[in-house]
Amino acid sequence: MNKLDNLLTRYIENFIAFIPEVVTSLIILGLGMWVIKFLQKLAQKIFVKNKIDPTFSSFILDVLIWGLRILLFVIIASKLGIQTSSFVAIIGAMSLAIGLSLQGSLSNFAGGVLIILFKPFRIGDVIEAQGETGKVLAIHIFSTQIVNYQNNIIYIPNGVLSNGKIKNITQNNLRRAEILVQTNLIKSTSDFIEQLKVKLDNHDMIISQPKPRILIKELLDTKITYNVQVWVENDNYNTVCSFVLLKAKEITDSL
Repeated sequence: MNKLDNLLTRYIENFIAFIPEVVTSLIILGLGMWVIKFLQKLAQKIFVKNKIDPTFSSFILDVLIWGLRILLFVIIASKLGIQTSSFVAIIGAMSLAIGLSLQGSLSNFAGGVLIILFKPFRIGDVIEAQGETGKVLAIHIFSTQIVNYQNNIIYIPNGVLSNGKIKNITQNNLRRAEILVQTNLIKSTSDFIEQLKVKLDNHDMIISQPKPRILIKELLDTKITYNVQVWVENDNYNTVCSFVLLKAKEITDSL
């Protein structure tokens, strides 16, 4: 019984002696997280003030924050009495397993670096990749964040993104819109084309050079499909497409 009492007393004494270390570690954790947030905001202000490319700055900021978090974890572990040298031994022993389990993550990190270096797109560009189309909001360490036309947030892994096909829709300011217009068979196709050309030539959002083109794509017994090609600025793309369809319907009804 005395042995049990002595053992219990020893555990209680060790626990009480360990409480200050736990409290100190919690204080370090709180202060560390506050410092990391402060440095994050400071770095953001510096990047904005010096007009650093947002695509580059957001990625570097992610790397910086994760590095500081890992450093904070090591400091707290050391404060709790865990030998930091043991981390090196553990990492060395588990390097193969970690490498295999994080193979996808490492590929995504490398993909993010390639995107930053070669800049196939920047924050604010509208891209089409991996079956998704949307505006680039941020390039993180492991993924790229975009928002599509339905206002859905989509995260695409950087690995597959950097290795796959990317269509940058807004990299060039001008864009050719191709609108398919289908009408019933009318008496005068030439009148339809001429009237629609007048509408296109007089529209402020349609670029005059290269000139708009109206081609017959398909001719059936009862229907005609036209391919209307016009050059527009990216911001006016959807508006012009709607305009062409509306005017084509009005002209068809009048003939």
